[in-house]
Amino acid sequence: MTALEPSDVIDPDDEERDATASAPVPESPAVPRPATAPGETVLGRAHRSLSIGMVSVVLLIAFEATAVGTAMPVAARELHGVSLYAFAFSGYFTTSLLGMVLAGQWSDRRGPLGALTAGIAAFGAGLLLAGTAGAMWPFILGRAVQGLGGGLVIVALYVVVGRAYPERLRPAIMAAFAASWVVPSIVGPLAAGAVTERLGWRWVFIGIPVLVVFPLALALPQIRRRASGPVRAAAEDGEPAGFDHRRIRLAFVVCLGAGLLQYAAQDPRWISLLPGAAGAVLLVPAVQGLLPRGTWRAARGLPSVVLLRGVAAGAFIAAESFVPLMLVTERGLTPTLAGFSLAAGGGTWALGSWVQSRPWAEPHRERLMTGGMVLVAAAIAAAPSVLIHSVPVWTVAAAWAFGCFGMGLVISSTGVLLLKLSAPEEAGANSAALQISDGLSNILLLAAGGAAFAALGGGTVAHTATATATGASHPAAFAAVFLPMAAVALVGAWVTTRLRGTEN
Repeated sequence: MTALEPSDVIDPDDEERDATASAPVPESPAVPRPATAPGETVLGRAHRSLSIGMVSVVLLIAFEATAVGTAMPVAARELHGVSLYAFAFSGYFTTSLLGMVLAGQWSDRRGPLGALTAGIAAFGAGLLLAGTAGAMWPFILGRAVQGLGGGLVIVALYVVVGRAYPERLRPAIMAAFAASWVVPSIVGPLAAGAVTERLGWRWVFIGIPVLVVFPLALALPQIRRRASGPVRAAAEDGEPAGFDHRRIRLAFVVCLGAGLLQYAAQDPRWISLLPGAAGAVLLVPAVQGLLPRGTWRAARGLPSVVLLRGVAAGAFIAAESFVPLMLVTERGLTPTLAGFSLAAGGGTWALGSWVQSRPWAEPHRERLMTGGMVLVAAAIAAAPSVLIHSVPVWTVAAAWAFGCFGMGLVISSTGVLLLKLSAPEEAGANSAALQISDGLSNILLLAAGGAAFAALGGGTVAHTATATATGASHPAAFAAVFLPMAAVALVGAWVTTRLRGTEN
């Protein structure tokens, strides 16, 4: 994977201009390049069906992601699998890593259409398997199949954006993807709760696959026309290049290593250190083989973009996971009120994504990302201030709204920069690397935060509406999660200074 300067990237608009100024160059039929009018938008005639279809797919995935947490406790109880509860989440994340690598290979060699179609099919099949499960292990298997599909879909969508949209429209479609999470983040838990109470938890899983038909009918014909087939470099000899089996083997090793680490983090016994150590030994060299060279040392250009995605997502998600628990156990909020304290963040995240998509923001993108990471660090550091009972509870909601605005600036921009710095034949592999960085950092920083939380007595906090019900209060355990994650976010602010250029 090679980081390119922006001037080296093949852009559809640039190719159209070149075609009018010089003799025509034979174009491979593998990747058609439809003309785009200068004033075209993501909802213009040329892109309308594709944009609506892809955003609808993201909307359904977002709804499922926010709704499943509401139905999961009921499902685990009815399936007599509360002791396996965490595996229903970790199974999804682990197999999604494999899906990301497969999608990158598939998209670069054969085009994103097959990976996207297979991913949506696997996602739907996993939902149906989980929704019809009669025991906890088949339910976990359904979640694992669903994760494989989710990994395929997210990487394939990035490749479609890189192929079907000119560079000037990519920030806007990325902002639309982010906006697709706003309504599900607010409505999803409430709707899932109502469905679970009135119809049963199974319908939260079974109902979604039917809704996928509409976006597929809109998007797939456009993807076939605008983004199908291998790129020219992969088809020079007339046949698409084969899959890189070494990368696929590394992906399996990453899944195994991540699974062992997650198992160790969920088992408080000393014996769990053995699978944890084995997971780390497997994970480190395999990840180095899947990410761009120089990622761990924040080499300039593409490696720093990939690293920043992991640092930002991991620090923020690891901290956010403990916010509702802190508000319930330390300040006596109900779970519903604790959840609503984060609701405004969906809107400000979308606002941050919209800001980075404005044309005036392009020359200032890196500075905006630096400011975004500072906002994220400040929000994470401010959250545990509510451990002091004289601090108003709404402080968390206000801080998190600013932090989500910063995440909106950063996350969408990492996707934009990745496509700008990737050669067309490497867009799939690099998009997979971006998502692997995101997913692995979530796993590792959540495990680290959970270990610190448990080490300082957090595991004994009350599971009732208020911590004072048992007299058990462990503010230091929460501080041990939030303050290190704020420091990680500040490291991310430094990484944003290394996004331009390449190493000498």
